[in-house]
Amino acid sequence: MSTPLLYALAGVGLCLLGLYGLIVYAHLLRKILALNIMGSGVFLILVALARRSGDSPDPVPHAMVITGIVVAVSATALALVLLVRFSAATGRNQLDDDEHSP
Repeated sequence: MSTPLLYALAGVGLCLLGLYGLIVYAHLLRKILALNIMGSGVFLILVALARRSGDSPDPVPHAMVITGIVVAVSATALALVLLVRFSAATGRNQLDDDEHSP
């Protein structure tokens, strides 16, 4: 098994683990962490697939991953601020299913 294939499989595993956490858990902080795990899996897949013909890796996916990490950190900070404000306004850390549906 080659190293890029191993990295790609690990990335797929991280994406599936994050998707599982996103679906199963109701707590919003756990959902934010699950999204971060999914993002890490996508970054790992992009790096694993960044091969040209030969041994030199393609620099464009690596630059995309670096940019994606910066965006992911910013999005996580925004999500945490929104979670704190939601918690302060409602006193809850979970979204209710359909409390007011007809």
